[in-house]
Parts: sequence; C-alpha cells; structure tokens
Amino acid sequence: MESKLSNKISTEAKEDIRELVEKIGRFHNGEIDEDKFKAYRLTRGVYGQRQVGVQMFRTKIPYGRLTSDQLIRIADVSEKYTNGNLHTTTRQNIQLHYVKLDDSPAIWTELEEVGVTAREACGNTVRNVTGSALAGIDPDEPFDITAYAEATFRYFLRNPICQDMGRKIKIAFSSSSKDSAFAYFHDFGFIPVVKTENGKEVRGFKTLIGGGLGAQSIVAKTAFEFLPEDQIIPFTEAAIRVFDRYGEREKRFKARMKFLIDEKRGLGFEKFMELVEKERKSIPHQSYPIDRTLVPELVLPPKQDYPEVAIADEEKYQDWLTSNVFEQKQKGFHGVQIKLSNGNIDAERARKLSAIIKKYAGDDLRITVNQGFLLKYVETKALPVVFNELNALGLAEYGFGTIADITACPGTDTCNLGVSNSTGVAEVLEGIIKEEYKDLIFDADIQIKISGCMNSCGQHMAANIGFHGSSIKNGKLVVPALVVLLGGGVDPEGQGSVGDKVAKLPSKKAPEALRIILDDYKENALPGEYFNSYYRRYGKIYFFDLLKHLIDPNQFIQSDYIDWGATDNFVPAIGVGECAGVSYDVIGTIIDDASEKLSIAKKELTRNEFARVIYNAYNTLVIGAKGLLLSEDVSCNTHIGILRDFDKHFVSTNKFPLEGNFETLVLQINENEPGSDFAIAYLEQAEQFLQDVKAYRARQVAEDTSQKGKLVVDNFYKA
Repeated sequence: MESKLSNKISTEAKEDIRELVEKIGRFHNGEIDEDKFKAYRLTRGVYGQRQVGVQMFRTKIPYGRLTSDQLIRIADVSEKYTNGNLHTTTRQNIQLHYVKLDDSPAIWTELEEVGVTAREACGNTVRNVTGSALAGIDPDEPFDITAYAEATFRYFLRNPICQDMGRKIKIAFSSSSKDSAFAYFHDFGFIPVVKTENGKEVRGFKTLIGGGLGAQSIVAKTAFEFLPEDQIIPFTEAAIRVFDRYGEREKRFKARMKFLIDEKRGLGFEKFMELVEKERKSIPHQSYPIDRTLVPELVLPPKQDYPEVAIADEEKYQDWLTSNVFEQKQKGFHGVQIKLSNGNIDAERARKLSAIIKKYAGDDLRITVNQGFLLKYVETKALPVVFNELNALGLAEYGFGTIADITACPGTDTCNLGVSNSTGVAEVLEGIIKEEYKDLIFDADIQIKISGCMNSCGQHMAANIGFHGSSIKNGKLVVPALVVLLGGGVDPEGQGSVGDKVAKLPSKKAPEALRIILDDYKENALPGEYFNSYYRRYGKIYFFDLLKHLIDPNQFIQSDYIDWGATDNFVPAIGVGECAGVSYDVIGTIIDDASEKLSIAKKELTRNEFARVIYNAYNTLVIGAKGLLLSEDVSCNTHIGILRDFDKHFVSTNKFPLEGNFETLVLQINENEPGSDFAIAYLEQAEQFLQDVKAYRARQVAEDTSQKGKLVVDNFYKA
C-alpha cells in the first residue's frame, strides 16, 4: 500500500501512519501499556468510544474547509470502515464512529490522499484551528482570516512545543467583531482589525487569551487590542511555551490555560504576559509574515443557464431563503447554509451534496460551528434549483442558525463522558419550536445548545438557553436530568458571556421548561429585546421560580426515570474521558521517552530545524529528570517544578553528577536565540545528561531490585 500511495501522501504523514501501525502491533503484543498507548493514539485522532471494542476516529479540518472531493473521500471511508455516518462537530471537524482500531491506519491513509489529516485531532495538543465559516464572503469582515487560520494550523502541526502538554490548546479566528467563531471562549482568540498608519491600512488582530467552556467557563481576557498580523504566530508560540512549562498537569480539571492566567489559581495575567515576553528571545521567528496565498484559489461553478424549476412548497422555499441564505460581500453571489440534524449526514447524501457543490457552488465547503454546512458562491439565479436538489436530499430544512437549529453533542450515544441523552431531546425541542414557536425562528436571536455532560462539547455555556446532562438521585432510583442555563453566548455587539445555571430538572421535563421560558419571553420581553437582556432584567431567581415546580421529586412520574431514546429505567454509566495524560507507567519507560525525544532532536538537526532541535532537547532534559524524581516518589505536576525539585533532591544533595544548577542548565532555552551553535551545544548537554540519568538509574536498580519494575501511580506522573 505504501509504495502505491507514496506520491499522494506527504513524507511526514507517511511516517505518522507507519508509526501508528507499529504502535498498534506493539500494543496488541503487550509491549505497550494500555494507558501509554491511549496517550499516543489520541494525538492520532483515535478516541475510545462508549461502546467496547470500537473507536471514534476524528479528522482535523482547519476552519472547517473541505473541497467536494475531500467530502466524497470521507463519505467513502465512512461507508467502507464505519457505520456510514459523518458527524460534524462544533470544532468544525468530522468524526467517524464505530471504527476498529486496526482499521485506523487505513482510514488515515485514504484520507491523507486527499489532504485530510488526523494528526493532533485529539489529546493534549493544539487542537483544530477553528474559524468563522463566513470568512472570505462575510459582508462585515475587515479582511479574510482564512490564510491566517491556515498558517497557524500548519505552524503548530507536529511542532515539538505542543506534543507533550498537560492539556489541550484551542484557537479560533472570527471573521469580524460579531465573533461568530466564539473567540472569547478559546485559549487563543483572534478578531481581525484594520487601522491606518501613515496613510496606509495595516492588518492586525484583537487578541484574546485564556477563555474556555466546560465545568468552569471563563470569558477570555484581551491581551492586545491590536496585534500586528506578523506577530500572531510568534506571540502564540511564546505563550504556548509558557503554558507548557508552568501549566498544571497533576490536576486535570485545573490544567487549562484559563487557570494558569487566573490571579488566584495560577500565575495571574500580568505575570503570564511577562513570561511570554521573556520567552520571545528563544522562538525561531520574531516576525512571521502570513502568506495570503496559502489557501488554494477558489474554483467557481461553471457558467451556465440555470433551468426553470417549479417550487413544490413555496412557503418552505421562502422560509429557507429568509433563514438559510444570505448575500455575500461579492455581489450576485449567495451563501447557502445547510442545517444538519444533530450534525449527522449519511455517506450517500454527502456524495450527492458534493455533486451539487461541483455544479452550483464554489468548491469551498465550510463546516460551521453549529454543526452545519455552508455553500459559497451560489448565484442568485441558481437558488431555486439548488433548493430543489437540497430538498430532495432532506437538506433544505429552514431555520439554520436560529432557535430551531439546536446544537447537540453525541452525548450518551457514543461518548464515554455522556451522563444523559442530548440528541433525542434536541430533536424533540426542535419539533416543539417549529410547531409552536415558528415566529421566534425569524424574529428572535436565540440559540439553544445541549451537551451530554458539563464539559460543553455542545457549547451549552455559550447559549442563550443551554442544557447539560446530569442526574438526580431520588430514593433508590436515579432520574436522567438536564441542567438549565440561561444568558450565555455572544451578543449582537460581539461580547461573550457565560450562561448561569438556573435549575436541574428531569430530562423528560425539558420540553415543558422550554415552553415556560419561551412563553414568558414572548409575554414579558420588550419589543425587539435581546433574550439575554430580558434574562438579566428579570434575574436568575425569577427563572428559578418559574421552573421550580418541575424540580419537585414528589411530582416525578414513571416516564421521568427513562431517558430519551431508552425503554428501561435510567442507570448512570459514565466512563473516563480520554483527553487526560497517562495514569501510570514504569520508570524505565519514562526514561525511554526521554531517549525518543533525543532521537527526534538529532533527526531535526540533520534538517537544520534548530528551534525544533532545541525544544526536543529541552524535553529530553525535563523527562529524564522526571524519571529520577518519580523513582523517589517526588510529585511532578509542572515542568518548572521538575527543574527546581531536581536541584533540591539530586543536585544540591550531590546525588547526581551535575556541574552548576539544573534549572539554569535547562532554562538556557530562554537566554539564547535558536541558532545552530546553541542548538548543537544544548543537544550535547541533553545527551550527556540523559547518559548520566541512565547510569544513575542502573545503579539505583542494582542497589534496590524492587525499583526495577516500579510503577508511578496516578498524580505523580502527569508532568
């Protein structure tokens, strides 16, 4: 297979796939511990599913951009290796479910042939770089952010600074100040800004850091009101390096950047920014101009005379035009948005959609952050025929991006962390809105989002009306529940806010709760009042009082104990999330990890990639020191802590042969520009240190044979 595909797949991707095949084989042979293998496969897009024996395979699709041929290939692969369903996510990826582990290299191979990767789609890496689907056609955009998102994606893919972090990093580019990509809820958010200097327009970005959703949602802080375009990658790299070195690793729930810049729980914003500035000397690019031609030239639909077609349902067509179609900034062309129920589309319809794109739209499909699709460059005269063809596929449902377009993660359908069902209740609520509140679809700016648990994959914290899965103990029985949140999202001025938790009630009472909230809004909101303004005007207690009768356990009925889509009483079944690091290992294996980093550094030296040499040498030093610290049961939860503890326990006690201070040795990385001389010298120091680590470990085991297979359990390992 490899020789046949060698001219279609990059050298780097071939190495990735070959390594995945090798690691799977070693795992099957018992040569790699399950937790260790989990940490590896996650960064290759292979994520454990709720169902035993199968995986979820996640693609990494920067800013959700696909060509029609790429969509066809993903559809073909889903049919060949999975259940034939494509699931779009709020991070603009496509996930395939029910994948056999041994099929994952073949899936990756076939996707790489058309330029779709899985590298770093999961795990503690820089995740998919998201961006407004409207980019390039948004009438409100100062400039097209597409090339900037593409450059950022390429720069951090396989970059050594983000291969072994304590937690993931999420980056988003919005096309305008309306923040349609939720930049305020990301570790790094970029919003385009143009200012005038010496009579010329200069591009830059409002730069946000430390945002995040999940159990403790935080709105990002503004690092810069204007960061010049050539500085976005240098700043991001320096900040990730600080996060990697100082970020918490032991306590996973405190390991995101939002906690590191928090004044009480971390370094604080000012200290963090000071460290970022100090780190700037060590990065390879003080300026990184963005090549605005990175994205391939758009292929427009062929010039043609569109056929006259009859519209069978004129009312639906007009509703579709109103809610799903908008005029681009390019006059005469329209964006056509496609609503996908729960983000799902089967392979056959995906292929037929690709054919529609080739005939009538620009070959630049975008996955949207609300789990839909956006077609670009559809001419005005083509709209009737496009509607008819989409309608024949069931892809012309109106209400895209409205209250009738509910975002929902897979929840208990496939996810280990799902507490209660999210997809079934989403379908029921959408039906209620279309049947009973159709006027709100067109007249109110309300978003509803549902997650199966508190982790916010469905972005429930960023919704005007949000729900997340939970449970309620009532005697010996457990009720599947949803927590109701109100007041989140991005307002019309582009300001982000986090939803308030108002009440927890049985999942089966969600329809009644929604009716109560919407009826009150229709009755008591001021004319044209934004939902969040109405919510804040009345306050959290007011809404709790509206819903509290639904919470009373004495009023629960038998159906409340059965989750949506189920037939039996609810039984909680929550697994372990797979984004965490490994939970235990053998000291020798940790030292082998340091050897692997050293080998990578030497390989990068042959390519004159000096910055990568240096960072892999840095990791060699840190991981080697970690191995010896863990051998003596010294907790390792941050890189900076490892440096200081190694000095305390090994250097200052003269137990380890090192001239000078270990922290000073390692942090030379901050004092030197990443040139060849320093890279070679630093690599030599890392190699010598690792040799000394191995010698020390050999003596340690010889003196105490119980050390030989010593396990490092739970919280000691994370750094």
